[in-house]
Amino acid sequence: MWMGLAANRLHHQNKEGALFEFLRNTEAGIRELNVGFHAVGRTYDAILAADMLQNYAPLLRYPRGSKGGLMKLVAEVVGMPEAGRTLDGAIYLMDPVDPSSIFPEALALKRQCLIHSKPFLSTVASARDWLEMERIHAGLPRDPSADRFHDYEKQTVALIAHDALKPTMLEFVDRNFELLSRFQRRVGTGTTGLRLNELAWSKGWPADKPWVDRFNSGPLGGDAQIADLVLERRCQRAIFFEDPHVARQHEADIQLLERAVTTVTHEAVCTTAPGIAQRWCDAAALRAR
Repeated sequence: MWMGLAANRLHHQNKEGALFEFLRNTEAGIRELNVGFHAVGRTYDAILAADMLQNYAPLLRYPRGSKGGLMKLVAEVVGMPEAGRTLDGAIYLMDPVDPSSIFPEALALKRQCLIHSKPFLSTVASARDWLEMERIHAGLPRDPSADRFHDYEKQTVALIAHDALKPTMLEFVDRNFELLSRFQRRVGTGTTGLRLNELAWSKGWPADKPWVDRFNSGPLGGDAQIADLVLERRCQRAIFFEDPHVARQHEADIQLLERAVTTVTHEAVCTTAPGIAQRWCDAAALRAR
């Protein structure tokens, strides 16, 4: 398994940075799974300067972002089979106020991960949760340090889907209804929330009780309302099925929610690809056993 790896300056400028928190908590698992990294220049240099992943052969240095390193990761997510360079996803720890986080190559990296149903992990919490998911699928014992990401009875999950993916969200929830019902609270935007409540009632959920607390529709500010929950640490996981193929009139609101997630990088897990969300659900079920 090979992953792209990059982190904005905020996350590697000192040893308390998010990049190093991720590595401190996951290095054993990285080595167990033999995860390889194509690390963009400054990120690679910071890892070596911090004496982490010492003597780890599958850590490769790519050019700095300003020299095309991030662009190369985008191409490799799509796949460069003739060169034997294909990535299985990307970890890009983003600083929401760093201008480079909205450069074309950063946006393209996320978009291509989404299109090719590969993980795009923009927060420490997402990256740690993903590694634990892969450990569980590999048959390894659960990591107690990851237990806090699975304490669903004390957590809120946001379930959001753009128009073309609403049927996909309904199928996903129907398939994983028992797991998602374990969360203390579920929230959603407008039409998605309405349809999910109708699904829950059809499955025997009490008719006088909403399964999802509904906020406004996305164009009327529902994404912004949920972003506020994320910022207040009142929403710990967002499952946000995005449609990368259409222009969206409320793009700024969507970006607001994404920026909120990266602002609380240590706390919020965000999943945007249906296939990755299902892989997480399958791992959660295995982990619970």
